[in-house]
Amino acid sequence: MRMIAKLAPAVSAALLAAGLSTAAMAQTTSLRIQTHYAPETVSGKLAAQYIDNVQTMSNGEIQIEMFYSSSVVKSVEAFDAAATGILDCEMTSGAYQTGKNPAFQFVGDIMGGYATPYQQLSWLYYGGGMEAAQKLYNQFDMQLIGWWVYGQESLSSSKPIRNAEDFKDWKFRSPPGMETKIFENLGASPIVMDFTEVFTALESGIIDGADASGLANNQSLGLYDLVKHANYPGFHSMPSDHLACNKAKWNAMPESHRRIMSVAMESLALRTALTFEKKNAEAAADLKSKGVTLYAWSDEDLQKFRDAAQSAWKDFATTPEAKALVESHLTYLRQLGLVKE
Repeated sequence: MRMIAKLAPAVSAALLAAGLSTAAMAQTTSLRIQTHYAPETVSGKLAAQYIDNVQTMSNGEIQIEMFYSSSVVKSVEAFDAAATGILDCEMTSGAYQTGKNPAFQFVGDIMGGYATPYQQLSWLYYGGGMEAAQKLYNQFDMQLIGWWVYGQESLSSSKPIRNAEDFKDWKFRSPPGMETKIFENLGASPIVMDFTEVFTALESGIIDGADASGLANNQSLGLYDLVKHANYPGFHSMPSDHLACNKAKWNAMPESHRRIMSVAMESLALRTALTFEKKNAEAAADLKSKGVTLYAWSDEDLQKFRDAAQSAWKDFATTPEAKALVESHLTYLRQLGLVKE
């Protein structure tokens, strides 16, 4: 017993030293991430919640410096900024990178395809989408971590947008990519500009309307203080906002950190879809009470848009990667009964 008593302090000291050694060995990860969303928008607040979850679940081992409203580089430049190390990760959309390869359209915003965020996320996680998309991202030294999909977008307009005929000579802000072709075929005049320029362009009358975001996000941006027409429910666009990281940076992170960020993205995806179901409905009621006219398109007019969009898929898919992604989507859409044979 005396021997045990004598050894106890030494054992305790050894265990304490081992604990301190393990703590000292804990690897830390520091990330600089940019999103195009403003911090006061619904999506901006959800992004902040994601950052808090990651930092908390990692017990502070992952530290993130977040930049909102594309404050470091323009929205369309964030992907390259992350790939080259100016940033580490970015949370915009793959559709902004169609100039690199049109395949990015089909991991960013297929348009006229899925009806709900859950269907689109299902393709990513259970329809072979992640594997197909990852090959594309890796070609540009980036790693796709996950999506957050807020549902169908609503347009903002100073003029009525009751049906496809109202798009004739309608000047509106469009993101780059396939959307410009679809709307041009419907008679509209799309003008590609950065997300952060929408409010000023509407205020100055440079454009008649805008494809910016979902109804709740548009409201929080103040767009309906400027224009009094919108469509709801949305139909034309359901962008998959991504978290994409510099591949070398991602590979250097410990597996536990990668797992935390990936699983937290799945949580963000669910919270985003659920949040916007509620927020968009609340925004619709509030906007109606304030004199904004919301147009729900007829099934016939919706089909006109879907036909125009789906006919553009194959025309836009001009690379092997794009063709493979279109075929992957079509296979899954047929399984879901959203596209007929």
